[in-house]
Amino acid sequence: MTPDPRPPAVPPAPSGGHRPPGLLHIRFTAADGTPLSADRFEQLLRLLARFTPVTEALPPDAALADVRGALRYFDRDAEGIAELIRLRALAWHGVRCTIGVAGNPLLARMAAQAAAPGEIQVVPDDAAAVGAFLDRRPASALHGIGPATARALSAYGLDSIGRIAAAPPATLQRILGAKTGRSVHERARGIDPTPVVPNAASRSMAAEHRFAHDELDPVRRRRALLSLADGLGVRMRAAGQVARALTLTVRYADRSTTTRTRRLDGPTAHGPALTEAAYALHAALGLQRARVRSVALRAEDLCRAERAARQLTFDPADEKAHRIEAAVDRARARFGAGAVHPAATLRPRSRPAQP
Repeated sequence: MTPDPRPPAVPPAPSGGHRPPGLLHIRFTAADGTPLSADRFEQLLRLLARFTPVTEALPPDAALADVRGALRYFDRDAEGIAELIRLRALAWHGVRCTIGVAGNPLLARMAAQAAAPGEIQVVPDDAAAVGAFLDRRPASALHGIGPATARALSAYGLDSIGRIAAAPPATLQRILGAKTGRSVHERARGIDPTPVVPNAASRSMAAEHRFAHDELDPVRRRRALLSLADGLGVRMRAAGQVARALTLTVRYADRSTTTRTRRLDGPTAHGPALTEAAYALHAALGLQRARVRSVALRAEDLCRAERAARQLTFDPADEKAHRIEAAVDRARARFGAGAVHPAATLRPRSRPAQP
């Protein structure tokens, strides 16, 4: 009798209470502590594709993966698949994975943030476990709530996710507005219907700056954003691409993050336009005394430059800026990427004391 080559079926989930989660939020960290290169990030996405085609790239160092369709094939639950991914990433690419396993992207992301570096944290997909996981966490730990929103909620005594979930939706709408109030109420109860959208890293381009120490100075943060925006512009122009949107991700000392996206006025790879959008995103967060560990910019919704419509302008200063940028690109191509930098990215030198 020929043995059945198929792996045994995974036992069905018990009806009613506990259901096995199936979404992974994976954060990649190079073992030597250096930022991930674009090539290595592409390799890690291909590793995830060995387990599931439903993978959403979150450059520069994260991804979402829906492995519910792979549980039967690998004869493992989602945590078991996460362990396989963790081991293979470390053995094949020298990259540590911090993985959150949950029933939706919101909870998976928060589980990954709460996990120790290189570890796996699971949030079972049932109401009691989700409530216990969220209850005593601060309002700022809820993805989508920035420092300004957290302060507004704390002023009304809603300083934890459990208290936000217990508050009437009408109260949250009066504090935050109708749309934001409804969204925050759902998220505080662990509800996130956002699907995992398979994409390719080439649809976006990202860069990150990690500060040597938790940064409080907004001037230094703006200097880092200028450098990132300038670098993204150089890379997009070299690849013949333009972006329609820009996303800023700020990571804080407590490992929580805030992400904001801004649609650009038009498809562009122009450094000053990207810098202006990055500054606007940063200013909108109101980070007065926040301890910032890193900032990242991601140019999104990329398309070929020749296919993008460009708004005509009769401003000679704008045309001059584009000509200067083209000349700088030629200098970098000839003498190296470090040949030219925006002057504002240079740290001012202290002047010697006058006798």
